Amino acid sequence: MNRIALVTGANKGLGLETARQLGKEGVTVLMASRNKERGTEAVQQLQEEGLEVQFVQLEVTNEAEVDALVRYIDTTYGKLDVLVNNAGIMHRGEPGGVNTAEIVKAEVLRETFDVNFFGLVNLTQKLLPLIKKSESGRIVNVSSILGSNTLQSDETSPWSGIKPFAYNASKAALNSFTVHLAAALKDSNIKVNSAHPGWVKTDLGGKNAPLEAPEGAKTSVRLSSADFTGKFVHNGEEIAW
Repeated sequence: MNRIALVTGANKGLGLETARQLGKEGVTVLMASRNKERGTEAVQQLQEEGLEVQFVQLEVTNEAEVDALVRYIDTTYGKLDVLVNNAGIMHRGEPGGVNTAEIVKAEVLRETFDVNFFGLVNLTQKLLPLIKKSESGRIVNVSSILGSNTLQSDETSPWSGIKPFAYNASKAALNSFTVHLAAALKDSNIKVNSAHPGWVKTDLGGKNAPLEAPEGAKTSVRLSSADFTGKFVHNGEEIAW
């Protein structure tokens, strides 16, 4: 059986390109999307390229959809080899160009963490029994360099001036999950790492970003077969937590 991968938020941008690159490596990719129409269109696009992909419905904050997907993977494949936690948001209620720590609303924090952290942790935990059945399980948490507290606290860093608090804090929490889960699984065959894709031209990254989606997806794809664990990586280079 081919390696089986689940990529969340796979209907566009980095998720779509990650699914494409994994598919080109011979992986069977389950492309998760909360929007059925857009997800189906993305799957058809990659199927026309000859790739082994399929649509699966998933809103990461929807408990019933999470449970249904776990049951489907278990019944259909009996294992999961790669989980790419790509789905994430920067809330429209949080301006990206200013430090929002003094003004961000509680509901913006909650909604950001629901998607970027709580939903992701819940999905990962429920899929762990299936990942443990893989000969070489890999969990890739798509983070951001903006979640590096080391760089956020360094005024000489070019990233330190970008402080949308809800988004940055959710990615810092995600990085903490990576560290803790990697430690919990250190004696298993599962590797857990965080990926910084770079500043990429996506709906989140904007049109001024220097990288295209194919370049941005490379880090996640490489980590899907990495032989190390508990690292925060961009394009082969380690980033400080």
